[in-house]
Amino acid sequence: MIRDRPGVLPSGSGPRRGGQIVASIRGEPRSFNRLVARDLATETLTMLTQGRLVRINRATFELEPWLAETWESSADGRVHTLHLRPGVTWSDGAPFTADDVLFTLQAAYDPKVESVLAETLLAGGQRIRASAPDPQTVVLTFAAPSGPGLRLLDGLPILPKHKLGAALANGTFGMAWTSATPPAEMVGTGPFVVREYQPGQRVLLERNPRYWREGADGDPLPYLDRIVLEIVPEQNAELLRLQSGMTDLSNSELRPEDYVPVRRAEEQGTLRLIELGVGPDADGFWFCLKPEIKGKDPRFAFVSRPEFRQAISHAVDREMFAETVFLGAAVPVWGPITPGNDQWFWPDVPRYFHDDAKAAALLAGIGLEDRNKNGVVEDANGTEARFTVITQQGVGWYERGTMVLREELARVGIALDIAPLEFGAMIQRMLACDYDAIYFRPVATDLDPAGNMDFWLSSGSAHLWNMSQKVPGSDWERRIDTLMLEQSASIDAERRRQQFTLVQQIFAENLPVLYFAAPRMYFAHSARLQGVVPSVQRPPVLWNADSLSVSQ
Repeated sequence: MIRDRPGVLPSGSGPRRGGQIVASIRGEPRSFNRLVARDLATETLTMLTQGRLVRINRATFELEPWLAETWESSADGRVHTLHLRPGVTWSDGAPFTADDVLFTLQAAYDPKVESVLAETLLAGGQRIRASAPDPQTVVLTFAAPSGPGLRLLDGLPILPKHKLGAALANGTFGMAWTSATPPAEMVGTGPFVVREYQPGQRVLLERNPRYWREGADGDPLPYLDRIVLEIVPEQNAELLRLQSGMTDLSNSELRPEDYVPVRRAEEQGTLRLIELGVGPDADGFWFCLKPEIKGKDPRFAFVSRPEFRQAISHAVDREMFAETVFLGAAVPVWGPITPGNDQWFWPDVPRYFHDDAKAAALLAGIGLEDRNKNGVVEDANGTEARFTVITQQGVGWYERGTMVLREELARVGIALDIAPLEFGAMIQRMLACDYDAIYFRPVATDLDPAGNMDFWLSSGSAHLWNMSQKVPGSDWERRIDTLMLEQSASIDAERRRQQFTLVQQIFAENLPVLYFAAPRMYFAHSARLQGVVPSVQRPPVLWNADSLSVSQ
């Protein structure tokens, strides 16, 4: 049986109750309903306002009881009986019961909702069956044993049936809790509630007086009265606000160029700098490979060839990339699993060392040569390897990364035009496959690969290069599907590692997403902020917001 653990007091003389902090976020929340949106702003707001049955501690990556106080699991790992924490209420005073859990799973699986979480809530490739023998007990039955087990539930916020039940019944759940929804309607079991949303400016959150959790001192959490999330898309402005004391923390790590000024501010006593280590996520570069949208584009004939993407991988000097894009604060990588995820990182993943001649030979092998001597390779029909790459504007390393890629690929005859976009516009283009190529950092929801099935499975809504396939579009994707389903259904740790090594091998051979460097992560926050328990995953501090406080 798993039991709850007592909280840990922040360092120092103890937390001060009251006050507010200001944090910056890079973009607008696409929704206040996490079941239909996966952007970082929406995820951060969900962490602040909603509860989950269990929680992955973002510092230790161990599973912790949350809305479920205890549980028992069957010997075969298929049946889990969860006992809900007694006395928990929603922020409007309505009781939290097992009906809310069953309702949330029903919404996540409803095809009309088109939830981005549905594919992350599968065991043995099938939905989790849920029942409630009484209002305080939920029984979850998996179709097969599951490697991650109840870790699958970390990403599922439990939503209020009494507020959203009607929307699910009439088919409008996917449009519920938008920017136009009155804040009073958006209730939760998290430490804070939304009080005001000013699009393009800020989200104001206030303490949830009915929050269930207590600190180690026995007093109710959270300590803070308010959190203000200021929308600051541009990183220079974000740094200036942090240095001036206008904000207390940012929503993600520092840029490499911010290290020196932040170190000076730390020496002056206004900021604190934290080194987090190598990040578990790296920037990715990929093309839209969805044939029903891109199939008529004459470039698709060579972009869809793995040799084309292998040529790109050979063309990029990763040591130089790490030095230039991240100012040396990064390590070269050849796949989506970085050394920052030591449990699943495979050091022998196939590598494409910098070799322009090899890149040119691969391009020539698929019929791409610079026939008219204009510096850009083209196929026999005269179709040039020229593309527009979109990225998020205002983010320094994205801007440098795309410029370095443009220069590196130009040497082998591949031309890139760069189009930075506002975050929301970029995501909209990405979801619609309305782009040639993207340079961006997708963020994993869990270090365990089975917690990111939406990325690995061909049917997944985060299968970046060709999302939500009805059937696998290639033999290699079909093999990954099979291996990932087997891997996620195994409780043998060594067997899981072996199968995921094969997945990384297949991925490296086909390179649907190319990775070049994983950054060393640094984070800064106001010196007045106490109780910080940093994480290498985003959001690095607000994941534990109920235990934050401010000094006098």
